[in-house]
Amino acid sequence: DEGAVIGAKVAGALALDYPRDRLQVIVASDGSADGTVSEARSAGADLVLDLPRGGKVRAQDAAVERARGELLAFSDANSVWEPGALRELVTAFADPRVGYACGQVRFVNASGTNQEGLYWRYEMALRTLESRLSSITAGNGAIYATRREAYIHVDPIMGHDLSFPFNMVKRGRRAVYVPASRASEKMVPSIEGEFARKRRMMSHTWPIVMRGGMLSPRGYPPRYALMIASHRLLRYAAPFLHLIAFVTSALLAAEHAAYAVAFAAQVALLAAALLARVLPARPLLVARYYVLTTASVAAGLWDWLRHGTPAGWEPAEGTR
Repeated sequence: DEGAVIGAKVAGALALDYPRDRLQVIVASDGSADGTVSEARSAGADLVLDLPRGGKVRAQDAAVERARGELLAFSDANSVWEPGALRELVTAFADPRVGYACGQVRFVNASGTNQEGLYWRYEMALRTLESRLSSITAGNGAIYATRREAYIHVDPIMGHDLSFPFNMVKRGRRAVYVPASRASEKMVPSIEGEFARKRRMMSHTWPIVMRGGMLSPRGYPPRYALMIASHRLLRYAAPFLHLIAFVTSALLAAEHAAYAVAFAAQVALLAAALLARVLPARPLLVARYYVLTTASVAAGLWDWLRHGTPAGWEPAEGTR
């Protein structure tokens, strides 16, 4: 249900600095029960697909089937693109090796405790380096594009953000980051809300890691395989590595000062995360954000193993 934002989204797409005769604006509604479809049509979308509920990926597949262009650009309903974003994004495809390109998304929040913006700036810096060295290991849902012939039909619980980049590389193409192509989105206001959002995201991530092909090194150039291992797999292993480090340092604290210091540092991090609930100072909020988002990786795995992952989901609180 995107009735509150879809009108502005369509208007923004039509106002992009891009030749109108080469632009087709398609809205794929995944079983919306509010006024999303009528609002999109009133706003002037070229094609509005009123689809039964099947999840975001299947809605995107349906839109691709009806699209006319050779380049397919995708966005979330609540993402606001800068006027030149699409023009900048498609420049990446001047290189015939490029099959996927994503832009820079900035998360904004006038108030609240969420520290996602801090993490995302770090993530964008890593993607700049990945793109320069080889290919990026993940994209984003706010602003990205692919060639029609490179489009991949994936399992409906496996989103494009993570599935497309490494699969492009396995198929001999590049996946790149275009920082000059910019968009913004409202972030979840609270850290607790961000935990819930990331827990849901990780329930979609783990199937990609475990059975979607990411773990298999087949098709990875050596440098890219190292990037997948260091940026993706080690990150997803973080909660379990933290637990091992905590237990090990606790057991060995009396044996050597290094273990005692390591144990004390971990206790201090957890204490700061707890204290942030009553004293929302920036350093404490950063500690709480780190602890909860790390925990969300394990929680998402638990959810997937316990009851599977549905193809659809509802928008996170405060993001519309």
